[in-house]
Amino acid sequence: MKLTHGQAVWLMLVVAALWSTAGAVTRQLEHARSFEVTFWRSFFTLVSLLVILPAWQGRQAFLKIPWRNRYFWLSGLCWSIMFTAFMVALTLTAVANVLITLALGPFITALLARITTGQALPLRTWFAIGLAGLGIGGMFASQIHVDSPGFWIGVAVAVCVPLAGAVQWTLVQRSRSQGLNLDLVPSVLLGAALSCAFTLPLAIPFQASVADVQWLALLGLFQLAIPCVLSVICAQVLKAAEVSLLALLEVIFGIALAWYVAHEEPSLQVLLGGTIVLCALLINELFAWRQRNV
Repeated sequence: MKLTHGQAVWLMLVVAALWSTAGAVTRQLEHARSFEVTFWRSFFTLVSLLVILPAWQGRQAFLKIPWRNRYFWLSGLCWSIMFTAFMVALTLTAVANVLITLALGPFITALLARITTGQALPLRTWFAIGLAGLGIGGMFASQIHVDSPGFWIGVAVAVCVPLAGAVQWTLVQRSRSQGLNLDLVPSVLLGAALSCAFTLPLAIPFQASVADVQWLALLGLFQLAIPCVLSVICAQVLKAAEVSLLALLEVIFGIALAWYVAHEEPSLQVLLGGTIVLCALLINELFAWRQRNV
């Protein structure tokens, strides 16, 4: 699937919107909590991809998986960390602490891409990263609980998410810059399998109701399997930092969806912070569009 830059940006908006459904859906759960939610979500992601990959790439899809390539295994490990660490962090510290930590993603990604691939970012993107970070920080600054039990452990676990994301997007860029015709989409499948294996012992005994399992099946398909595959495709066109920056929209969309579905009205502080993030992304893409059309 070959995309233009503009198509990749729009597709990442769809990806962020799908990722953002987790909060609203989990509000519908009756009994499933913590690691059990992570296990079932990863399990249904795995099942979904076992169907999606051969339907998309043909019967030879699994034979084409680059089992001996280190990029594939590293990418799969990154996905498993992202699938798991976010939920673990939420069990250790406040949601605000976790979300602000995730805002480090674009900055970490930009630095890593610069070091490993020599990929220079224009000043507009650095400005957008800084502005978006301030916006996310402003949204949740009043909710930070530094003295709360588990704060530092929770933040340390939460940092694993933007770190793994930075490595993941950089791996896609690096493999392509080296001329490797690798399909890293199946690494999402590997990540889901590793996440299942890690969380299964912690999820037992299962407490989820039938309705819970149905909701988590929807999350596995529409909140992880489909958008994660699409994000890998986008990362083949967009710069690593740009993918990570656009992924911050997950927070904005998630707040809006929780407001609409669960009637969780955000504060004025959250609305202002979200506006700053949206402005940062819009400015970055407008300048990028102008440069491409000069």
